[in-house]
Amino acid sequence: MKISNETKVGAIAVVAVALLILGFNFLKGKKLWSHDTMITGKYGNVQGLQNSNPIVINGLQVGTVYKISTDKDMRQIMVDMNITKDINIPKNSIAIIKSNPLGTTSIEIKLGDSPENLPNKGIILTETSGGIFDDVLKKVDPVLYEVRKAVGSVDTLLGNFNAILDPNAKNNIASVLGNLNKVTASMLNSTASLNTLLDAQSGALAKSLNNVSSITGNFAANNEKITGVMTNLDKTTANLATLNFKKTLDTLDKAINDLKNVMGNLSNNNGTLGKLMNDPTLYKNLASTGNKLNLLLDDIRVNPKRYINISVFGKKHSNVPLQVPTPDTLNSPYYVEIVK
Repeated sequence: MKISNETKVGAIAVVAVALLILGFNFLKGKKLWSHDTMITGKYGNVQGLQNSNPIVINGLQVGTVYKISTDKDMRQIMVDMNITKDINIPKNSIAIIKSNPLGTTSIEIKLGDSPENLPNKGIILTETSGGIFDDVLKKVDPVLYEVRKAVGSVDTLLGNFNAILDPNAKNNIASVLGNLNKVTASMLNSTASLNTLLDAQSGALAKSLNNVSSITGNFAANNEKITGVMTNLDKTTANLATLNFKKTLDTLDKAINDLKNVMGNLSNNNGTLGKLMNDPTLYKNLASTGNKLNLLLDDIRVNPKRYINISVFGKKHSNVPLQVPTPDTLNSPYYVEIVK
């Protein structure tokens, strides 16, 4: 049977398309009739990783990246790895993405020490795996652990530096520096004042210390006198302690009571002093006596010849004695108390 040219062209086209698909999948790391091990890692950042990128263990390529997928929110990126070598990978191994600016990004698997191996389609630990990553990495590769810590510190430092470069932060730093200058100037002034205060020749502190030294010297020189004063004070307090204060207070109380009695007697008419102090008769009699004395003095002044009679011829004085006091004594009548 003769095959037409159209059939030959169609068969060749089908074979070519099949070879193209197989070659494309081969280049992507996919093999249709192989028994390779597939493992999956979960990452937060794949750092430019692409399909068919190599997977390396101890510097030897053992497979390629099969597929990279993620969810809509891009919080977690799934990387399927095709392990072509017939090797055992412990369960606590770690798959770390190695970024190479001058070459191809790769995944390096740090083998762990677990006796159990990862099964086909198992999940391998990555940098974003649970909290055991740091502990496992520290055991597997201490140097890499320290480098990771250092990179994290550098990243934090750069973040802080970027925050410092913020315009608001710049203004705050300028304000802080201005305040620091003011504080420094104040400290300089304070230091100068302190130096003046502490100057050994003219400083106030030196003068104060000299005065204190002089006072203590005087105390030392008059120690005996101070001791005598303290001894006398001791004796005085001892004498005061031996005084009978109760007896003294009783005597004082008695004297006060006697004084109260005397004042009470003066305020009534029973005693002599009371009568002298409170009876108006004595005052009236004294006033009358004064009136009579005034009358007598007025009469002597008006009629002196009645009392002093000097006459050569013996003529008698014929004036009548005063019967009424002169006007300056009319308002002081004579009172006589009637005694019953």
